[in-house]
Amino acid sequence: QVQLVESGGGLVQAGGSLRLSCAASGRIFGFNTMGWYRQAPGKQRELVAAITSAGTIDYAASVKGRFTISRDNAKNTVNLQMNSLKPEDTAVYYCNLQFPVTSNNYWGQGTQVTVSS
Repeated sequence: QVQLVESGGGLVQAGGSLRLSCAASGRIFGFNTMGWYRQAPGKQRELVAAITSAGTIDYAASVKGRFTISRDNAKNTVNLQMNSLKPEDTAVYYCNLQFPVTSNNYWGQGTQVTVSS
């Protein structure tokens, strides 16, 4: 079984920065994608950023240039550095780990990010 444990998040003023971290444990081997999704009240969960074990990165258009995703394959961790935060970035942020070959998909418990104007 795979577990994802998130840390970071909190309350910040607009223009500020936060860093989210996620550590994965369990049976983790083979090609995979780690990423961050977010869900605001009344909205669907959406991709924020993702990075494959090969290093390919994808960002949502709304966060490009402001957020940076990185990972450490040896430690099975993924980080999301969020700069120039906006009130519309307010949401619960979820860590995600996907294995395309097996279609297994795992989620963290979520961490709240609140950006005040």
